[in-house]
Amino acid sequence: MAEIKNTVVKDIGKGQIQIADDVIAVIAGTASLEVDGVAGMSGNLGDIVGKLGYRNMSKGVKVEVSDGSARLEISVVVKFGYKIQEVSANVQKRVKTAVEMMTGLSVDEVNVLVVNVSNEKELKDKEKAEATHRIADNE
Repeated sequence: MAEIKNTVVKDIGKGQIQIADDVIAVIAGTASLEVDGVAGMSGNLGDIVGKLGYRNMSKGVKVEVSDGSARLEISVVVKFGYKIQEVSANVQKRVKTAVEMMTGLSVDEVNVLVVNVSNEKELKDKEKAEATHRIADNE
């Protein structure tokens, strides 16, 4: 059984509050997808997780926590026609705010890696194909 890496956020005297690093990754991934211009997340170049039909919101997010500070790396796909620098800066702000607000951790870094540019038609076609594949697998 794989060990879940947890971050101790607060020791309350009678016990500790711990947050799994995967939870921090889900917060960051969800916040990233809320940014206008982000078409999806990517765990690697061939593994795009879109806004619809996603299963793992932590996909494309790496979390490193030490001494109450978090450093995150977010891999995103930007929609065609959007300014990559603006979208990336908005992802950084949104992720930092969400993680700090929800966890109480200080976020030192949010590094954004743009792995692809996509238009809506390509993303919808990919999502449709994946949904069809999932339905076929369940039959």
